[in-house]
Amino acid sequence: MFTELAPMIAVGAIAITIGWVATTWMRVKNGYPLENQWGKSVYPKTDKEAVERVKLLTNENAELRAELGSVKDRLANVERIVTDDSHRLTQEIEQLRDKRTN
Repeated sequence: MFTELAPMIAVGAIAITIGWVATTWMRVKNGYPLENQWGKSVYPKTDKEAVERVKLLTNENAELRAELGSVKDRLANVERIVTDDSHRLTQEIEQLRDKRTN
C-alpha cells in the first residue's frame, strides 16, 4: 500500500515546493517584503536608506503640490481675463476696425 502512495506523495511534495519557490520569486521580483510563517517581514525596511528615501519623496511631493496650486491660481486668472466682458468687447471693436480699413 505504501509503495502505491509514495509516488503521489513525492509528486505532491515537489508541486508544493515549486509553488513556494514561484511565489517567493514573484514577491521578490515585484518588491514585496519576504514574510515568515506568521506574516512578519523577514527583512523589515527600517534601514537609514529607506527612511531617507521616504523623506526625499515627501519633500518632493510637497513641492509638487505647491507648484500645482500655483498653476491652478494662474489658470484661474487667465480664465477670468478671457471670459471678461470688457476684454471681449475690446476684441469685437478691434475686429470691426479691421473690417473698416480693409
